[in-house]
Amino acid sequence: MSEASKKTKRVTPRTAVKAIPKAKRKSERAFPRVRILIGDGMVLGPGKVDLLEAIGRTGSISAAGRELGMSYRRAWLLVDALNHMFPDQLVSAAPGGAKGGGAKLTDYGRGVAAAYRRVEAKARVAMREELAPFNVKVDQD
Repeated sequence: MSEASKKTKRVTPRTAVKAIPKAKRKSERAFPRVRILIGDGMVLGPGKVDLLEAIGRTGSISAAGRELGMSYRRAWLLVDALNHMFPDQLVSAAPGGAKGGGAKLTDYGRGVAAAYRRVEAKARVAMREELAPFNVKVDQD
């Protein structure tokens, strides 16, 4: 046996992964992460819907961004992407200034967010049904 072959240990299926005894395995919970592709490369997912809902609560892109731990610029870019993703505006924004600005979630935007949450709930139900035979617990929400 050469020096090089002594230094590199051959990995076989037996040595690659050591099985964790069943008693020590952690019970994992599953949950859906729904992403809806719209048009050419545009994606509606949980982060954008969280932002829409936060704007609805706060009335401000800046406050919604802070609530979600993102910069104003990041939040504004996501709102701009959302407004270009659909035929109608999801968020209407008034420029700031002495009287302040603000942002409003439109009825259309509220409808898009609600529809996304319904799709997410239906995916959760489907996961529960399909994964039940495999003892996978699906989170409620």
